[in-house]
Amino acid sequence: VQLQASGGGLVQTGGSLRLSCVASGSIFTIDLMGWYRQAPGMQRELVATITTGGMSNYGDSVKGRFTISRDNAKNMVYLQMNNLEPEDTAVYYCNAKKPATLNEGAVRYWGQGTQVTVSS
Repeated sequence: VQLQASGGGLVQTGGSLRLSCVASGSIFTIDLMGWYRQAPGMQRELVATITTGGMSNYGDSVKGRFTISRDNAKNMVYLQMNNLEPEDTAVYYCNAKKPATLNEGAVRYWGQGTQVTVSS
């Protein structure tokens, strides 16, 4: 599975950005897709995930401001980010997970990351 993210950039506090990620390859094996982020000197943290059926989960710091969505027909996942804050500045990574099977454990795939910078 290959993941290609896009949509990052520079925005002022209170602004909005929309990230997109397209999956290719053995995508039929994927159930969960989502976004993680990593700021300089910090650990990678959950932003949001969404299942094939549309159930979503958010990190506490983005609840109410970010919305994750998914288009299964296009193999894409989106992250609408509103009311951005300087603390949201990070590299955002698209993520996909293949569930565990009888023969192997769960496998995670990562995109290349896209930079989001929020100026104060």
